[in-house]
Amino acid sequence: MYFNTSKQEKVELGFAGHQCNNGMHMAGLYETEEERDNIILGFFNQGFVNGDINLYCPTERTKEDFIEKFSLRHPHTKDCLHDPNICSFSTTEELYYPEGKFLPWAVDRSLNAFWEESQKNRKVAVRASAEMIWALDKNVDKTKLMAYESRLNYFIPGKAWISICLYNLTRFSGATILQVLQTHPYTIIQSGVITKNPYFINPDIWLKENAPEYLNK
Repeated sequence: MYFNTSKQEKVELGFAGHQCNNGMHMAGLYETEEERDNIILGFFNQGFVNGDINLYCPTERTKEDFIEKFSLRHPHTKDCLHDPNICSFSTTEELYYPEGKFLPWAVDRSLNAFWEESQKNRKVAVRASAEMIWALDKNVDKTKLMAYESRLNYFIPGKAWISICLYNLTRFSGATILQVLQTHPYTIIQSGVITKNPYFINPDIWLKENAPEYLNK
């Protein structure tokens, strides 16, 4: 199924036969490792096939576990996992604590720096994903976390960038998942079913009502 999400290039997502346009921000909701992997392994495999740069922050699993599972399912692209020019693994500290503590502004700057660096030698698309369980492990303030998620809706549009933020439904509260829905234009459920999110709130409105200190300037 094709989701017309922007005026940018149409691309294969790599799971469940879905296509969309670059500049997409999605929440991947899952309950089991199998559901998670049915989304993320195909997503990154398609990125390697396309020649995209792939950024992954595994926190619910080890980097080694991801490499093992990916290699079994996609042996034809497994060597790409070891090419730093197209595959980047990030730790929670590197991605979300670039200045020593979690601040949405700091993560904004970090992602912008990653994007600018990726475009230095050629125009190339970026695929990014993180397992958001780190926020529970680190006891992150939920308002700051969702302000970051909402602000991604300023950062991603207009760029050849697709993000999937992975949320384990067995770990996050219903109240938090509701805010996840409010800050992601699209959701992925049941191993790859994509829906346009009726609960999504424009970041100008969401931030004004919930975290006005993080409104775009």
